[in-house]
Amino acid sequence: MEMILLFAPLIGSIICGFGHRIIGEKAAMVVATGGLFLSAILSWVIFLSFHGDGYTISLFRFIESGTLTTNWAIKMDRLTAIMLIVINTVSALVHLYSWGYMDKDPQWKEGESYKPRFFAYLSFFTFTMLMLVTSDNLLQMFFGWEGVGVASYLLIGFYYRKPSAGAAAMKAFIVNRVGDFGFALGIFGLFYLSGSINFSEVLDPHNAEALSKTTLQFLSWDLNALEVITMLLFIGAMGKSAQLMLHTWLPDAMEGPTPVSALIHAATMVTAGVFMVCRLSPLMEYATFTPNFIVIIGATTAFFAATVGLVQNDIKRVIAYSTCSQLGYMFVAAGVGAYGVAMFHLFTHAFFKAMLFLGAGSVIHAMHHEQDMRNYGGLRKKIPFTFAAMMIGTLAITGVGIPLTHIGFAGFLSKDAIIESAYGAGTGVGQYAFVMLVIAAAMTSFYSWRLIFLTFYGKSRGDKHTHDHAHESPIVMLIPLFVLALGAVFAGMVWYEDFFGHHWEDFFGASLYANHDTNHVVHDAHAVKNWVKVSPFFAMLLGFLLAMWFYIWSPENPAKLAKQQRSLYALFLNKWYFDELYDMIFVRPAKRFGTFLWRKGDGAVIDGGINGLALGIIPFITRKYQAIQSGYLFHYAFIMFIGVVVIVTWFAVTGGSR
Repeated sequence: MEMILLFAPLIGSIICGFGHRIIGEKAAMVVATGGLFLSAILSWVIFLSFHGDGYTISLFRFIESGTLTTNWAIKMDRLTAIMLIVINTVSALVHLYSWGYMDKDPQWKEGESYKPRFFAYLSFFTFTMLMLVTSDNLLQMFFGWEGVGVASYLLIGFYYRKPSAGAAAMKAFIVNRVGDFGFALGIFGLFYLSGSINFSEVLDPHNAEALSKTTLQFLSWDLNALEVITMLLFIGAMGKSAQLMLHTWLPDAMEGPTPVSALIHAATMVTAGVFMVCRLSPLMEYATFTPNFIVIIGATTAFFAATVGLVQNDIKRVIAYSTCSQLGYMFVAAGVGAYGVAMFHLFTHAFFKAMLFLGAGSVIHAMHHEQDMRNYGGLRKKIPFTFAAMMIGTLAITGVGIPLTHIGFAGFLSKDAIIESAYGAGTGVGQYAFVMLVIAAAMTSFYSWRLIFLTFYGKSRGDKHTHDHAHESPIVMLIPLFVLALGAVFAGMVWYEDFFGHHWEDFFGASLYANHDTNHVVHDAHAVKNWVKVSPFFAMLLGFLLAMWFYIWSPENPAKLAKQQRSLYALFLNKWYFDELYDMIFVRPAKRFGTFLWRKGDGAVIDGGINGLALGIIPFITRKYQAIQSGYLFHYAFIMFIGVVVIVTWFAVTGGSR
């Protein structure tokens, strides 16, 4: 069953990509979509029937070189089972949704065969993501890690005729390579120090404890080996999960089709970094600096992305920055040691964020691919089913529920669990994260309701013809929204005790590790005071009321505030000028250096040298020796005779030896 689940997307990708000319486009798309639904069904069977600490299925010997021995294997445990249902469920629904969304795509000319390629890319992406989460060693994980990068490059740049799409794909690929370089160095270091990269060995707590007592010498510094390795590995997670400083690729990735945004940037690829940190929990438990650094980066990212989301006008970019912010929440939980809570939010976030992206796609589809929310308004009666789905997603992401109970939408339970864990950690960085996450919760509520009010309420502000002809999406696009809505409503309440209850370790088994001598964060999180538990609820309420005031009661306020706080508005609108800063520090100097090498190195030295040789020295030599090529037979015979004399003389003098 596990092998079918794993390789069905790959087979579907190959058949769809290469066999559509033989079996037809629709048949190829059916094969690709059917393969994903088969994987999704099997994933739920495994998740619901899973018990014990897990098992490993070895497929074949992967790489053997010296002391390095790795198998290609399927590692099945609770952590893997959670990721399988997230990846395959969302991917299957995205495949189904794409049947409607990608039909008669305006980016392509009539008669162009683009659908099989798109579905093949989607299936290939799913396969590489499955390779990542089922890996039994760091090398296999790195293979899936890079495969996901390739697939995301293909999907983000799917509209290859658009220069902005090509630039966004390149940006995503390059920024992720920065993180991947750190990830690779971490793998090298772990193998150098422990002699293995297999999880069964490197994730042994005794091995992690030994590494924490080992030092590395770098230049004149003595560094803790475990801190260096975990930091390098986390840098890889920062790139893949778009954390602050390596986040700039995520908003630009919205250049890809909306189903791509739902698949890659909501529920699967961007959560790979969180999964990796949780998978490496034994290493993180014995490190000190790295977990604190993870908390600071996660909390700061959550705050930063929320501020930018306040003023974005592109509906997909608002949700993209929301994703960036929510990933920060997950890293805070992992950093304080509440790994089950991090996976809880990863799990619930997949449902409501994928639904928000697909709902945004339904709005874009209805508005003839208009994405600026300032040109929407009054759409709730035009597209009522999409409106209902977006409302459920908004209620989930903003954290609507009954305070001090376990009753509420999915985000209410998982996000509040993270905030309680941050406070319950009892550390300085935990307190910092608590404050930043509560503030981010208020801003999340504001920009989420801003999206709802600008899109579905008020009067139409855009093209009247487009608004009048807005229509509900076809049923094939609405079914995925309905299924995801079930998860957005019930996923938190159904699995709250398993992920965050007092017996969460029984649920996760050996897939997560908590050092009982130092890690009591989940227990302490349950014991925090009630004002801590209700603070996210009141932050959500504050954001909702502010959004009502700005966009329903007094819609002239946003423009007035933007004029009054021009500098702050520009800072948020321009994403804190990270792109401009990186352009100044990295891009332009790299271009200048490349231009210098091109003109001075390639042009002046190489081309100049060869041209000088061709125009100067070679003509001189040819003029001197062209007489040798006289065309007379006796001249050539004479030269051959001289050659024979030289050879015979050399043998006579030396005897043929040197």
